[in-house]
Amino acid sequence: MQRLKKQAMAIAWPAFLMAGVLEIVVFSLVDPQSLHWFGGAPVTLSATAVYSLAFFLFWIVIAAAGAMSHLLAESATEINSRSFR
Repeated sequence: MQRLKKQAMAIAWPAFLMAGVLEIVVFSLVDPQSLHWFGGAPVTLSATAVYSLAFFLFWIVIAAAGAMSHLLAESATEINSRSFR
């Protein structure tokens, strides 16, 4: 269990940091009040809500990419020898 926690933090912490960087880059170029939904209706959320939702979306996507990279870097023997009990 300790190994799983360590691996989760090895994925989550860099993803958190990079989500913050991506948030800065994206919202230095995009005004959250000028965003529109796919149907063309303007986004009625507050700027803080847009920033928060975008940050969590960035974090999830980057963490998923990190987790897939971590999984692909392991050998089949390492993956098959795990016990998830």
